[in-house]
Amino acid sequence: MAGQPAAQVAYDVNEQERGSMVGGTARSRAPRDCAQDPEAWPHAACDDVAAAVVQAIARRLADALAERGWSRRTAAGQLGINRQTIADVVEGRCWPDVATVARLEAGLNTVLWPPLARR
Repeated sequence: MAGQPAAQVAYDVNEQERGSMVGGTARSRAPRDCAQDPEAWPHAACDDVAAAVVQAIARRLADALAERGWSRRTAAGQLGINRQTIADVVEGRCWPDVATVARLEAGLNTVLWPPLARR
């Protein structure tokens, strides 16, 4: 790795660690793709426990925005979170990180994370 550009070194390390990260390659698909009917996200049956948690967060986030009459753009401005991030969470296109969920919960004063992940 010596002599390689920093970006290339980071990429190589990330490629090596991907197989050993927590969850392995489970996050190689979007959460919605783990649902039995991705087109019915976030209301489709989902056997993957991690995707089911993201599904609950997506439903609760969408409900919280609807209750306030907020568009995703309005929510982004009010919460200081990128509009595309909000859209990706609601649509199940990403695995939201803890910091994002915490900021959404604090800004909306709403619990998004389900109390217990169950199969």
